[in-house]
Amino acid sequence: MTVAEALINAPEFTVSELSSALKRTVEDAYGHVRVRGEISGFRGPHSSGHCYFALKDESAKIEAVIWKGVYGRMRFKPQEGLEVIATGKLTTYPGSSKYQIVIEALEPAGIGALMALMEERKRKLGAEGLFDEARKQLLPWLPEVIGVVTSPTGAVIRDILHRLQDRFPRRVLVWPVKVQGEGSAEQIAAAIRGFNALPEQGKVPRPDVLIVARGGGSLEDLWSFNEEIVVRAAAESMIPLISAVGHETDITLIDFAADKRAPTPTAAAEMAVPVRSELMVEVATLARRAMLCWQRSQESRRNELRGAARALPAASELLAIPRQRLDSAASTLPRALRANTHAHFRRYAAGSARLTVRVLRGQLEHARQRLSVSGERMVHCTKSLLRHRRDRYAGLEIRLKASKLANAQAQRQAVARQHERTLRLAERARRALETAMQRHQARVAHSGQLLAALSYRGVLARGFALVRDEHGRALRAAASIGPGENLSIEFADGRVAATADASRPAATSPAKPVAGEPKTAAPKRVVKPVGQGSLF
Repeated sequence: MTVAEALINAPEFTVSELSSALKRTVEDAYGHVRVRGEISGFRGPHSSGHCYFALKDESAKIEAVIWKGVYGRMRFKPQEGLEVIATGKLTTYPGSSKYQIVIEALEPAGIGALMALMEERKRKLGAEGLFDEARKQLLPWLPEVIGVVTSPTGAVIRDILHRLQDRFPRRVLVWPVKVQGEGSAEQIAAAIRGFNALPEQGKVPRPDVLIVARGGGSLEDLWSFNEEIVVRAAAESMIPLISAVGHETDITLIDFAADKRAPTPTAAAEMAVPVRSELMVEVATLARRAMLCWQRSQESRRNELRGAARALPAASELLAIPRQRLDSAASTLPRALRANTHAHFRRYAAGSARLTVRVLRGQLEHARQRLSVSGERMVHCTKSLLRHRRDRYAGLEIRLKASKLANAQAQRQAVARQHERTLRLAERARRALETAMQRHQARVAHSGQLLAALSYRGVLARGFALVRDEHGRALRAAASIGPGENLSIEFADGRVAATADASRPAATSPAKPVAGEPKTAAPKRVVKPVGQGSLF
């Protein structure tokens, strides 16, 4: 047997059957696998919410897909060029004859990948200016309220409260959040924005400083504080923020966006408030120094006053010259008064010489002429104004009459148009009514003709007859008639009673009931096999 003959005897598969068989083989042979490779071709989620990309290494590549629901639950999101370890189910896609992995979990491939991702995110956020020193705020010297964002069950909050109690007790508001695991980054960002959203004079006081704290841990444990949403929330905070994440050697991206970084949560509490005992000692020292300075200043001023008092001359020496000037002025005052009076008298005499009767009459005459001229001008202006108003009112009266005529004409035309429109509508209504009546009459006539055509009386008029039994039921077969049974025969012009003949053939099958009549069980009659008789 040749190879060709052997192939002819091989079973045939359709493309769908072969693709399904390959799909089952791949899924049964491998199932869930863990694949390590570099993400390639990732452009973000599709419009449907699913993610499509590839995993590759130096010599091979495999297609990958993450469904929408799985992508939404992932804490670690895929990024282009990142080396990851993907866990999922190996399957095939018959539409393009390729195999792919449906990813259910994704994690970075070691600490190096996380550090690379952290450095890339640091460069990106730094380029946006989130880490600039110009954005950072000064911490308040003595805050009234301190907000703490941390886990309520860890040792961090106890260390912070204990340190604040030792140094300077302040009111503390704790916003409990998860500091590790899925959803922790969203809770931390929401806590920072929630503190900033509190009103300044609200029922819950707005903190003067925030502390975002967490104990030490690995890079994966502290990864929530490297998420972009947390860094942006810290950079956008209008309340001064202290980052106290991990130990002194641990570095997270929130440390660069915060206004101040503390190596430990305890150090953050020390940065937030001063030491009350030291402040009291410093205040007492400053008060003592202020008193000594005041005493020295008072003594210095007292000495200066004594020296100035010794340098001042006697009161008699100070008043000697002013007294002489007063005596000289008193001696010259009578002569000056007489000279002033004589000067005023000469000026009044010169003024009175110009005020004669003729001058006053001339001024009165001039004023009278000005008054008469002003009166004539006023009369002329009044007449001109009245004439102008009269002409204006006459023009307005003409315009009013014209507008009244035009309005009346327009109303008459509108009434005429409406009257014509009413006549047209009435004519159309009359024609429509006639048309409707004709259409309905035609339908009635057609229905009557159809009724007459379908009525059994038309059949009777063509010479046929309708046979009924004594109960008025129509009979369609001779087999349903018993011997001597009373019958009613209906013709086109009336009905005739008849009795069935006893000598007729026996019935072989029951008659079918008439459509529309109730089905009743007909009594079985035994008749003799006789020939068909006449009904008449």
